[in-house]
Amino acid sequence: MSEAVTRTFTNSPGFLPSLDPLLREWLPRQRWFAGKGRPVTGFSLVAATELLPPGGKLGLYHLLVRAHQPLSPTPGAAEQPADCYQLLIGEREALPPRLAPALIGHVTEGPLAGRTVYDALYDVRPAELLLEALRTGARIGGLRFDRDEGREIRSALVPRLVTSEQSNSSVVYGDTFILKLLRRVVPGVNPDLELPLALAREGCDRVPAPTAWMRAELAGESYVLGVLQPFVQGATDGWELALRELAKGEDFAAAARALGRATAEVHLALARTLPTATLGHTQVQQLVDGMVERLDAAVQAVPALRPYAVGLRSAFEALADLAAEGCTWTAQRIHGDLHLGQCLRSPAGRWWLIDFEGEPSKPLAERRMPQPPVRDVAGMLRSFDYAAHSADPPVPGWANSCRAAYCSGYAQVSGADPRTDPVLLRAYETDKAIYEVVYEARHRPDWLPVPLSAIRRLAADDGPPSPATPAPTPAPATPPSPRRPLP
Repeated sequence: MSEAVTRTFTNSPGFLPSLDPLLREWLPRQRWFAGKGRPVTGFSLVAATELLPPGGKLGLYHLLVRAHQPLSPTPGAAEQPADCYQLLIGEREALPPRLAPALIGHVTEGPLAGRTVYDALYDVRPAELLLEALRTGARIGGLRFDRDEGREIRSALVPRLVTSEQSNSSVVYGDTFILKLLRRVVPGVNPDLELPLALAREGCDRVPAPTAWMRAELAGESYVLGVLQPFVQGATDGWELALRELAKGEDFAAAARALGRATAEVHLALARTLPTATLGHTQVQQLVDGMVERLDAAVQAVPALRPYAVGLRSAFEALADLAAEGCTWTAQRIHGDLHLGQCLRSPAGRWWLIDFEGEPSKPLAERRMPQPPVRDVAGMLRSFDYAAHSADPPVPGWANSCRAAYCSGYAQVSGADPRTDPVLLRAYETDKAIYEVVYEARHRPDWLPVPLSAIRRLAADDGPPSPATPAPTPAPATPPSPRRPLP
């Protein structure tokens, strides 16, 4: 690969228009497409790079395109800022049967007329090409492939596409590496690369250290496009593991306690290596104002919340009252979207945290803001609740046991049990449950009873009854700094 690759083909005025009708049909069907429920009115090209030249058996194009959509499905509605998507488009004369799931469509006009285009991540050759570009530190047009020179990347690793993801796409290379390609991209420092790199520098091995990464440099702006990390062979994500243990009637408390310790190790390492901040009255009031605003919008969107609105608001007002009395809290960089599905456990029982992108729907600047670590804790507590409600039949007390064990494990490492600050914990868990209610009402109405059961608990005047609040845990004399290598 070299800078000499020609890009005039994709600069043809007819290139994107020839793909437009096919992309309008194909893009909204993808699990990672963020604008579902609103029609695509058109596309604009941000960048296009030929990775393999046209005219051969296989052509390959890397595209960054903006999908234009109205704010609502109503005809004539104003358009919102267009999301930018990363596409790897392959083109062949005809697709072999093995690539049938990757089909985008058949081009009838323009420079690709007569060819078949498809999602090239399903194809071995394009996936191999990406790994080779990362291995060699290639520069192709505006694309930049960078790597940690201290980590070996072997060539000829067989790729396979992971088909279970939702917001991004990943390719596993020979059970050695996993390349996560971000689908919706924005300019700026992406925490999915920034935080794992910082944790690797700090020596925290609870997060697979980035081996290489892919960027686009366009008009003075940098876009993170993908990150290559070690593949944790044989690992199971926490959600699947929890459901498996529930189905067998097995206790999950020990695993939850170990996950709490792993979470605290990551939080401590992030606090050591990146700036922290103190949240006083003004900053906390801003947080509370945002929580109240989201509550008000949720009550309008989901009428089932209305009977609980006053109690839910009290959870936020109690936090504002503490801040007004002079209480302060420490904010730092956190995971930002922590739940069981963002954690991996090896067959030996070791936990890793993955996917530091944060909530993709949030602006990048907001995802990079320091926040109280209890926000991550609240996300995990809600995840235990979701897992418990997924069991058939339900297992009484399972969620409470896991929640208590997780907080105890967290306290063993951090020296601060989240349950000893019940007002802050209740506020963040309430904010998360409100988000869940809106999401389920829009996308999965059958799941709505799960967050509503938490809403009833959190809206109670006495706050959450579980997990039980323990006595304060003394801080360890020396915070642990694990440095064991990945298996």
